[in-house]
Amino acid sequence: MLKTRIITASILLLVFFSALFYLPPPGWAAFSTLIAALSVWEWGGLMRTRRTVRLLLVLGLLFFCASLAVFFPGALGLTSGFHQQAWTLGRWFYIPALILWIVVVPLWMHFRWDMTTLSIGILVGAVLILPTWLALVQLRSAGSVFLLGIMACVWIADTGAYLFGRLFGKHKLAPSISPGKTWEGALGGGLMVILYGIIVSLNSPEFPVKNHLVLVSVLAAVAVISVVGDLFESLLKRLAGLKDSSSMLPGHGGVLDRIDSLTSTLPLVALVWFYLGY
Repeated sequence: MLKTRIITASILLLVFFSALFYLPPPGWAAFSTLIAALSVWEWGGLMRTRRTVRLLLVLGLLFFCASLAVFFPGALGLTSGFHQQAWTLGRWFYIPALILWIVVVPLWMHFRWDMTTLSIGILVGAVLILPTWLALVQLRSAGSVFLLGIMACVWIADTGAYLFGRLFGKHKLAPSISPGKTWEGALGGGLMVILYGIIVSLNSPEFPVKNHLVLVSVLAAVAVISVVGDLFESLLKRLAGLKDSSSMLPGHGGVLDRIDSLTSTLPLVALVWFYLGY
């Protein structure tokens, strides 16, 4: 099992870094669309829909993303005019995503709603996956290193939570959803993210946020919302009676299992990025 996890992780990292640093904007948009399409397929599994319905959802996503690329190429960084057009399009995705993560998802986790209604499942999936796709495309326009640095925040939060949880964890964060997570782990992961952000900002003259109070606030929010994203997907899997979102990635589960925290953090970061005028 460990060997399988290592091989899969190595392949994933090679593919991801190659795409991130070497694909031109249209290629990266297509790569991001592939990630979104696989996520939609797995989301259909969480909704317990038939394969035909899942295929239709994937085709619908591909058509929608292709339409945006045709009608709003500047907003996706495919042509000139990105800075003028990106927020015009992005606000229709990122503001609903913000409402989802700070209002709907906490209520969802409290009341343990089930996605028994297809229309509700599709709506929630759209507000969860489409802003993530758009954030992947738009944030990369600021530079591959910039997007990688944002994603590193999530990976550091996960790693810090695991280490601090193993060393100091005593109080369960959400035992009925994810028994392994602790408050100590979540706090430790958040502190590591803040430390990482401060170190990067002090050593990068081009770092976009110079106000350290704003920086710490954004980093703390990223750490918190990443945990919420992880817990929400864990809840949906429990409600659907699944261990993983799929078996697509040997030893790692599915695509949603790998990007669960990114679905909540990337739209938030994109929203702040545009709000601050970058």
